[in-house]
Amino acid sequence: LILDEPTEGIQPSVIKEIGAVIKKLAARGDMAILLVEQFYDFAAELADQYLVMSRGEIIQQGRGETMEAEGVRGLVAI
Repeated sequence: LILDEPTEGIQPSVIKEIGAVIKKLAARGDMAILLVEQFYDFAAELADQYLVMSRGEIIQQGRGETMEAEGVRGLVAI
């Protein structure tokens, strides 16, 4: 499942619902989910693995639980 910025232009209450559905799908364990997202908090809550790209190149990657410690928030700040 590929999700390209599913929170873009969506009200906060609906964003929470989208996150809950993604978590349920991930828990089933029968599909890979690729989430492209600029909203750090949303992505960090869902990520098992992360990849940060800049100008088409991977500049950092790791496990979702290490995103904060590895300074990912600063890399994706707009």
